[in-house]
Amino acid sequence: MLRVGLTGGIASGKSTVAGMLRELDCAVLDADTLGHELLEQGQDAYNEVVREFGREILDAHGNADRGKLGQIIFADAQKRARLNQILHPRILDVVRKWFAAQAHPGGPDLAVVEAALIIEAGYNKELDRVLVCWCPPEQQLQRLLQRGLTAEQAKLRIAAQMPMEEKRRLGDETIDSSGSIEETERQVMEVVKRLSRPAAPAEGNIS
Repeated sequence: MLRVGLTGGIASGKSTVAGMLRELDCAVLDADTLGHELLEQGQDAYNEVVREFGREILDAHGNADRGKLGQIIFADAQKRARLNQILHPRILDVVRKWFAAQAHPGGPDLAVVEAALIIEAGYNKELDRVLVCWCPPEQQLQRLLQRGLTAEQAKLRIAAQMPMEEKRRLGDETIDSSGSIEETERQVMEVVKRLSRPAAPAEGNIS
């Protein structure tokens, strides 16, 4: 079984590609959603984040307000790094256990973890392949504006991430999501076919 990472810049089509992989019967874990779950009340990470960033990041019900937290971390690289220090080890622990659970006789040929910061967090060193979704920066910006962000908010989020060209260079496979859904789907099918071949080596080192 190949351990595959699916990543890309914000608004680069990553979630769309993940959905296509699921339709092709690939096992896919959304690691970014894990991060959201870790910020729920009662979680150790929630308590640590509130201690670090203050109760002003909470809504009226005491839940972590990701919008308020986002405004803080995307404007301050040190605070963003601190949040990642809290969340990433916990997320990686779940990812490792999930991959181990998928690796059983009759299991999937490909198991895919979808996460925005696979390369930045060093997850790629523990994977067999990394698939990078990308589109031009102006298209990222337009998609974020359509999601309701202001131009300033969108540019801050794009600037906070590894440059798309560098991420593409560090990936093993790329998906250009700038075209039609049909064109993206064609690329995804080709990648799955290529990675599902028995000859594809497995070089990862997750135990």
